[in-house]
Amino acid sequence: MAKLSDVAARAGVSVSAVSRVLSGDPAARVSEATRARVRKAALEVGYHPNFAGRALKLARTDVIALIVPDVTNALFAELTRGVEDEAVARGCVMLLARSEDMQPGGKMFDRLVGEGRVDGIVLQPRDGSDPEELARTVGVRAPVVTIHQRIPGASSVVVPDALAARRATEHLIALGHRRIGFAGGLAASPAAQRRAEGHLAALLEAGLPGEPGLWRGFRESDGRASAAELLALPQRPTAIVAANVNAAVGVLAQARAQGVAVPQELSVVAVHDAWTAEHTWPPLTCVRMPLYELGRAAVATLAEVVDGGPVVHRAVDEPEPVVVARASTAPPAA
Repeated sequence: MAKLSDVAARAGVSVSAVSRVLSGDPAARVSEATRARVRKAALEVGYHPNFAGRALKLARTDVIALIVPDVTNALFAELTRGVEDEAVARGCVMLLARSEDMQPGGKMFDRLVGEGRVDGIVLQPRDGSDPEELARTVGVRAPVVTIHQRIPGASSVVVPDALAARRATEHLIALGHRRIGFAGGLAASPAAQRRAEGHLAALLEAGLPGEPGLWRGFRESDGRASAAELLALPQRPTAIVAANVNAAVGVLAQARAQGVAVPQELSVVAVHDAWTAEHTWPPLTCVRMPLYELGRAAVATLAEVVDGGPVVHRAVDEPEPVVVARASTAPPAA
């Protein structure tokens, strides 16, 4: 197994210089040419850092955890990519976890933070999680940055949910729709509440009746239930804004089951975009959100907290939410 001395001999520099370069010491007074030579020599001799020893010395693992409720959810794909890209850019490894036991309160979560296996955690809480309960569970045991939801004592990053829902509703209004239903997420979800606010704001600005919509959830089955209730109204809507892509898939399925043609009789638009939206029938119109940028911002914020920075709450609003028009929306029938 190659040692620092092997790298030093190959590069023609001292062992201490090699150590400073490969440890990423920003205070090392080494020229860029020497740094490049050392890295090249390390590759040539097959040197790999002893991360266990480095972790003991620096009290760091250079590992961060991303914990989400469900890794099979297509909405987490861009978020995960952003988290991983930013982690790699900072010389860290990302650990991805999804099991129920990896959420705060579970035994595996307690091991993860209690045994110092990671430097910090990017956490997407489960829908409907109690912020106070999360705060008691997480406490000060490990630096945590939450996504979409604030909990006391932890930093957070969010996307412009209200603006995204507003853009979705404005898109339908511009097409000529005047009866627009809202299939919201969980009433306890801060993100769902922000989306409802944006939807209502767009309706009121257009002089349309602002109805609170239905609070079912973000799953496909929740979208089905919302659509069934909305389509049973005496004056059923000509369009529906769905809380996310998964719920929108349920809306499409329920419309098809009831023989309601999309978009001829019902337009459907979803907050959030995912690769699955292009493969529904018809393909779903969505509002694309900066989920990749959200992932990168979460890791950057976590790095600040790990380094002793204060608790901060950030909104990732660039690039702005944008409507990606597909075949599920059209002007209402005459």
